[in-house]
Amino acid sequence: MHTTTLPSPALHDPIQREKQGQCLLVAGGVLLGTIGVFVEEAGQHPLATVWFRCVFGALALGLWAAATRRLGELRLRGRSLGVVGLAGSLMLLNWALFFAAIPRTSIAVATVVFHIQPVWVMVCGAWWLKEAVAPRQWAATLVALGGLALTTGLLEGNTQTMGDGYLLGLLMCLGGSLSYAGVTLIAKTERHVTPFALAWWQCAVGVVVLAWVPWVPSMGGWPTQASSWAWLAGLGVFHTGLAYVLLFTGMARLATGKIAVLQYVYPLTAIGVDRLVYGRTLSAVQVAGVVLMALALWTLRRPQR
Repeated sequence: MHTTTLPSPALHDPIQREKQGQCLLVAGGVLLGTIGVFVEEAGQHPLATVWFRCVFGALALGLWAAATRRLGELRLRGRSLGVVGLAGSLMLLNWALFFAAIPRTSIAVATVVFHIQPVWVMVCGAWWLKEAVAPRQWAATLVALGGLALTTGLLEGNTQTMGDGYLLGLLMCLGGSLSYAGVTLIAKTERHVTPFALAWWQCAVGVVVLAWVPWVPSMGGWPTQASSWAWLAGLGVFHTGLAYVLLFTGMARLATGKIAVLQYVYPLTAIGVDRLVYGRTLSAVQVAGVVLMALALWTLRRPQR
């Protein structure tokens, strides 16, 4: 990976390299954990929120690519163009469903339910890519789904306090997680597109496909308040540009197993942010579900021995 800084002896030290990778991944996870606040405070239609995130995200990633001399990675042709087009469309669906689910459920619940996507990746990988699945992985899948059921809060019988759109919000999260699983599988099978290029092209596809959204009054039109513009810009610059740079750089310095564990910083941060900013907390049963999901998904993501 190209950088704009002078080579540091620490980068050649495996221990220092690993520590730096961990710090970068934690920083990226903490940053992503605040995304729900930006979505809620922007107060825009979900599709408008997605479009502005794509615009500002493409700009931020493009500037980073120019600064690090990686613009060449964005030049694609042939089959790769079709791949990024499909991946970009699925990512747009994922973002739109996730953003629409947050106000219907909560930042914490939406984020945790969304993180069931590794289960879909494993199941689809076994069905589509014919990948072998160990018995412990199938067992972990059942545990993860059980944890998901507890996390939703539906088993506690207090659905009347959740609001009319709560169940719809949960379904949106599941749909978004399926879409993201599709992106993951595409990225896994496509070797000619780097993760950075895939991220930029996802934003580019969103800019083109949803360009009509701000011009439709029923979609909220253009933001009228400076604060809304600031929140939307933050989604693109911080949660797409900066977060992706942190995650890409950190992942390049860590083993797969440690990457899997550190990815749970994101949902844990989201739970804390939801409580700190909006005073919304999970019940004891929901917390137990989060723990079960985390343990099961960590098992799924560990490399087989």
